[in-house]
Amino acid sequence: MTASVSGAGDRDPGAREDEYEPDPHRWRALWVTLVAGFMSLLDVTIVAVALPTVQNDLHASAAQVQWVVSGYALTFALALVTAGRLGDALDRRRIFLLALCGFVLFSAACGAAPNITLLVVARLAQGLAAGFMAPQNSAFIQQLFRGAERGRAFGYFGATVGISSASGPLVGGTILALAETQNGWRWIFYVNIPIGILAVLLAHRLLPRTRRSAKGQVDVLGVLLLGLGVFALMYPLVQAEAGGLARLWWMFFVGLAVLTVFVRRQRRLVARGARPLLDPRLFTTVRGYAVGAGVGTLYFIGFSGVWLVFALYYQHGLHFSPLRSGLAVTPFALGSAGAAVVAGRLVDRLGRLLTVCGLAGVIVGLGGTALLLRFAPPDTAPWIAAPVLFIGGVGGGFVVSPNITMTLRDVPVRMAGAAGGALQTGQRLGAAVGTAALPGLFYLVLDQNDDYQSAVVIALSVALVMMLTSLALAAYDWRRDRRTREPHKKCPEEVANSPVHARQC
Repeated sequence: MTASVSGAGDRDPGAREDEYEPDPHRWRALWVTLVAGFMSLLDVTIVAVALPTVQNDLHASAAQVQWVVSGYALTFALALVTAGRLGDALDRRRIFLLALCGFVLFSAACGAAPNITLLVVARLAQGLAAGFMAPQNSAFIQQLFRGAERGRAFGYFGATVGISSASGPLVGGTILALAETQNGWRWIFYVNIPIGILAVLLAHRLLPRTRRSAKGQVDVLGVLLLGLGVFALMYPLVQAEAGGLARLWWMFFVGLAVLTVFVRRQRRLVARGARPLLDPRLFTTVRGYAVGAGVGTLYFIGFSGVWLVFALYYQHGLHFSPLRSGLAVTPFALGSAGAAVVAGRLVDRLGRLLTVCGLAGVIVGLGGTALLLRFAPPDTAPWIAAPVLFIGGVGGGFVVSPNITMTLRDVPVRMAGAAGGALQTGQRLGAAVGTAALPGLFYLVLDQNDDYQSAVVIALSVALVMMLTSLALAAYDWRRDRRTREPHKKCPEEVANSPVHARQC
């Protein structure tokens, strides 16, 4: 049964479900937000291929240059839930425009940075701006679309997430190859400027305004508690290559303790009829939200880490150029892009089954790639593996967008920003774990036996374990869905026609 989140202080006059009127500009508005979202997510991985060049050009240490990647990921994750709540409480159009302008400005600052210190500071600010943009994307989809159109919109959103994450190495390698200078890495940031300016102009024209809620106050103490908790969990991970896991392991316990206090505070606010930063009822009464968040977090642990493992293996083990290394993993991005769009059209009919089939495809693709990289001749293995990796990409396209749709489909519009922010926070935490653990395991195996093939296979095997765990959780939700729907095959007409209960029939 579809649950709703209700209670004192929940009414938002600017975002009621029963007052929906299709916005004639909704599809063009969606494409503007997707372009901005693509830029912000691409910047998570695109910089990785340029790190050696950045290090040489700015005379930085390995630990300093690692902050160019990890600092962005850290501030990105810290901003998500707060940004989503601010969008719900105030005006998500205004939040989105300010964040997009900031992203463009800080991209320019990154490209012009004369030393590593200013580059890291600009990347921290750029990640913060990206974190304020990201939850508004899914919230706009909740606001602008209903029914089958919402599934299609989330399909495009899922394709954007998949393509941007997987194509970062290829785009970065292409830019470096075209620049052909030592300072060519700066164009990785400069390319955001013209695209971002155009997106700002179009967003200003096309995005709908949302009326400020009468109860738009933000839980400042909750913001601080959540920020401290997420920071304590992520900081040892972003410092992993500098020995952070060994030195800062105690921060994980601090983070869990702070988040426990945060959850208890949110429950007390709900009991008093006040609006919390993140409503705990999202996880307890909104059907599919808790499971979807778990599936997404586990998937991103494996998904995000494999691209760094592939880059390390191809560039250091096989001595590929950044461009060639990016081309080797492009089949996954292509498969993911096409499948995500198709999945958006099928999710209303197949539901969680799509996620189950998609995860199975990813497991086949990555498992087959691992076997080929281990036993095929090293100089030809990446190209022999391309069709298998394409299958994995198709599976990935059936994971991300259906999971986002299934997780957010029953979330009230008034909570869409916070819900999307919390979902993406889980994904960013998963990505941080994956990008720290899988390359770390790769280097550990390499240090022991100096065998690149063994290192890549073992790292991919751990990623597969995460995918299998995510598959088990998705399969559990799918079976529960079937058992829930079974008694309602023949519904009374008045129930079948209800927008709230239609999914029971």
